[in-house]
Amino acid sequence: FGITTLDVVRASRFLFGIAGNDPAQIPVTVVGGHSGVTIVPLLSQSSVGTAALVHRIQYGGDEVVQAKDDAGSATLSMAYAAAKFTNLLLKPLKSEAGIVTPTFVKSPLFAAQRIEFFPSAVELGPNGVKKIHDLGNITAQEQELVNAALPELQKTIEKGFAFVQ
Repeated sequence: FGITTLDVVRASRFLFGIAGNDPAQIPVTVVGGHSGVTIVPLLSQSSVGTAALVHRIQYGGDEVVQAKDDAGSATLSMAYAAAKFTNLLLKPLKSEAGIVTPTFVKSPLFAAQRIEFFPSAVELGPNGVKKIHDLGNITAQEQELVNAALPELQKTIEKGFAFVQ
């Protein structure tokens, strides 16, 4: 719950490089998992979408690890993403409504394909998840990315279940 925020932060920052807008003002929805091909940025839903950034967003974490010569990861980015997500969780507790953010939750969206958990846009309420949104209008390319992500995501979910058993 919240791990997708790091991918959203990264996508917003990369879009900032193109648009020059404040990254906090560039809403980006990222669905799927949190590694490589499972990360699916829905750039068509952003006001500054560009398909050229998909690969960079999917493998941005790898860039950081390489830049640190395999001696670490995006520590400050993870801390920022955690703080940002925590602030989003607190807003409904202060009676703020309409707080929607991509997050990794148990979801019905791909239950028919045995994908129990799927990050998508979720409306937060005072008791946690208020509503799980579907993917909305996505391009054919984005649908292909989702289709490619699902089998990998299923493997990751199964690995997670096996780990806790």
